[in-house]
Order: sequence, then structure tokens, then C-alpha cells
Amino acid sequence: MTEPLIIQGGMGAGVSNWILARAVSQTGQMGVVSGTALDSILARRLQSGDEDGAMRRALAAFPDQGVAQRVLDRYFIPRGKKDSEAFKPIPMFTLTPPKELVELNVAANFVEVFLAKEGHSGKVGINYLEKIQMPLLSGMYGALLAGVDYMLVGAGIPRAIPALLDTLSKHGDASMKIYVQGAQAEEESVMTFRPREVISGTGPDLKRPRFLAIVASEVLALTLAKKSTGKVDGFVVEGPSAGGHNAPPRGPLQLSEGGEPVYGVKDEVDLQKIKAIGLPFWVAGSQADPVKLEEALKAGAAGLQVGSVFAYCEESGLAKWIKKKVIEGLKAGWVHVFTDPKASPTGFPFKVVNVPGSCSEEDDYRNRKRICDLGYLRSLYRRKDGTQGYRCASEPEETYLQKQGDKSDTEGRKCLCNGLMANIGLSQVRNDGTIEKALVTSGDDIGKIMNFLTGSKESYSAMEVVEYLLGTHLGLAMA
Repeated sequence: MTEPLIIQGGMGAGVSNWILARAVSQTGQMGVVSGTALDSILARRLQSGDEDGAMRRALAAFPDQGVAQRVLDRYFIPRGKKDSEAFKPIPMFTLTPPKELVELNVAANFVEVFLAKEGHSGKVGINYLEKIQMPLLSGMYGALLAGVDYMLVGAGIPRAIPALLDTLSKHGDASMKIYVQGAQAEEESVMTFRPREVISGTGPDLKRPRFLAIVASEVLALTLAKKSTGKVDGFVVEGPSAGGHNAPPRGPLQLSEGGEPVYGVKDEVDLQKIKAIGLPFWVAGSQADPVKLEEALKAGAAGLQVGSVFAYCEESGLAKWIKKKVIEGLKAGWVHVFTDPKASPTGFPFKVVNVPGSCSEEDDYRNRKRICDLGYLRSLYRRKDGTQGYRCASEPEETYLQKQGDKSDTEGRKCLCNGLMANIGLSQVRNDGTIEKALVTSGDDIGKIMNFLTGSKESYSAMEVVEYLLGTHLGLAMA
């Protein structure tokens, strides 16, 4: 198989949507959809009226029409809900999620991949975060049903994923261990997904996609290559300048004068050691430059993964007002990216763009009433009586403390789940009429988008990004 030179990044929930992924795949490179929160995204798109009919068109191709119809019955609103009305909530994932949620998640992942692959023969990948464990099995199965070509998984140690792909591609029951904070050594929590409880009959023949692990060190890459439960097909090697969550610096946490984590020599990845593993790899993190492609290829890489410049192109799911505001700010010189050590309830550093009217601004963050009603970043924890509960450091402080949490864990924490939904125009409306605000993330090289906005241009396409990145390789890669 000819590997793509460019992998489009699997950026935040709904930013790397099917429209962007399809546009990139049609150039001969790899388009990637984000697998984060697709259940909520599908439910809200349907409640918004599915104006272009794409969601219903994809659901009409779902292998089990009983499931598709139940999803439509629960969430589709012809002509859409009123702007002042709240979105109907969906259940939050637990170790034993309700059937309606599992069906929705399978269908949602199918829909996103199906639409990304529709009408062309290019390769499409899907990106998951290993730390968002509970929706993972049913989500992966939905992507498999749609024929996804690559699966990219990071934000954790995804050793179990390759074998799970082997099992799910045969419609087999799949189980994975779920991390529980405070659990004792002998205690083990397992989540099981049974495809036959979603798809009736034998189900369609499925292919096993290629698995790419997203890593931030050569040690993790080597560990995954040697000790994963199945075949690892390659790596995306991501540096700390990439958007979204970053791996924490190695060693004791040190902050700069501006309050950002300090990364040093220990955080640099030795690409020659990655190359020596013998698997294809792509370099990620501030790579939006044709010179970087040449450097990566000389180092033995298969190519680059690039995110932020795709996030602001015409096809991405990022709300138009955010694109406009950021572009205006870049031209005026006031936009910057802050690596916030506290924003994410996971405790991992998270990059935030200073967009006025979003939760990146201190007043907007402080004025938001804390609530956890999406729950993707909730953690399981062991109660004193040995049972398990769910908590999030971004939920109301008093609630977190009642769940044996430490008050210091709540300080500065922001609700990424609601913020990321607002980023794509699917903000929740609260009972008092307030609307959830965005929380925008980008990589450190956000300024590179100005390469596509010369003169009076105010927007650019995914095709322009690909053509720019390929440079001298354009003729070969577009053939």
C-alpha cells in the first residue's frame, strides 16, 4: 500500500468532520475524522434539522435499519429545534451503558466515516483518544461498519487496540480494561461490547483497518511495537507544539514566567530510533511547511500529520465566527496560543487560543456555571466502600469534593466537552437562557494559516493546504 505523504489531523470534536476528511482524501492524501463525541454530535445535528439531509442519507445505509430508525425517532426534528430551545440530552457513558446510547454511538461513528468515504476511492482514517475509554469499543465498531481505512489512537497507551480491532472486524465480543482511580491491585474493571446486540443477523464482512499509534516518545513507540496485543502498523510522532492535549513534560513540572509547562531536551523524540523500529511513521506538531515535509522524509518518515491549518480552512467544522475572529486577530497581531496546565480535567496540558467571547477569557470562564452533562472526560474512581463512581474535575466543586476529590484538582479546570461542542456551532442552551461558550484549541503554528490568506483573501480550501504542503512532491502525490 502506498502511504500518504500528508495525514490531516483528527482535531477536536467535529472540527475534523466528514466534509473536511472527504476533501483531503479526494486529493490522494489521508483525510481523518475525529471520533470524539460523535454520539452527541449526531444527536444535535438531527435536532438541528439535518438541513442538507446528509445524516439521514448515511443512516439509510446503516446495516441495521431498526437501529437507524430508533436514532431518528429519538432525535430528528424536521426543520430543527428553535434556537432558544435546549438540545435533548443523551445518556452519559458508564461501564454498563443503556442500549439506546450504544446504538447511537455505533450509528454516529458509522455516519461520519460513511460520509467521509462517500463518492471517492481515497483513504479515510478516524482518530480516537485512548483516555476516553468507555465509548471506544462501540465507536470503533461503527467506524469498521463504514469501512474505515486507518485508525489513529493517542492520548494514552493504546496497547490493547490492535487486538480489539482484530476481534471487532470479525463481529466478535470485545472487552477492555477500564482505569479506575484509587483501585486496589487485585481489582479490575472491564467493559464489554457485543456487536450482535446492535447488528442483527451475521452482519457485513468487515476489513481490519491499519492501526497508527500516536506517540510522544520513542520509548512508547518501541513498547507498543513489541508489547501490543496485535499488529501496530505505524506511528504518528507528535511533539508538544501540537494542538489539543499535549503529553506532560518529562520530569518534575516546571512552568515558564507566563505559566506554561516547560519542555526540554528530554521531550524531544529521536526520529532515528523511531525509524529503527521499522514501521512507517509521520511527524506531527508545527509541521505545516513543505520544508518540514522534506526534512521528515530525509529522516525516514512516511510524511507529516498536519492539523491547525486544516482547522481554519473552509471545509472544517469550526464555527465560521471563530474562523473569522481568529483570522482577524492574526492579521492584527493579538492572537496567541497558551499551553494551559490546568484547563483540562484530565490534568494534561491543553492548548487554548485567546478568542474573545470564549472560555479562554478569564471573565467568561469565571461567569460560567459549572456543570458536567456530557461526561466524556469523567473518570471512574473507587469509593471508600469499594464501589465505583464517576467524577470530573470540571464539574461543580462541591460535587467533586463529595466524590472524594481534592479541591486543588478543580482549580482552573474548564469544561472541554461543552466548549468543544460550542466550537462547531452546537452549543447547549441552559434553562436560564445562557448559551455555552466555545473553548478553541490550536497548535503553536497557528500563524501558518496566514500563508493562505495573501492579499484580500479571507478564506482558503483544504486543497490549497495540501498543494502547499506537498510542494515539489505535488506532481507525484496528485497523480
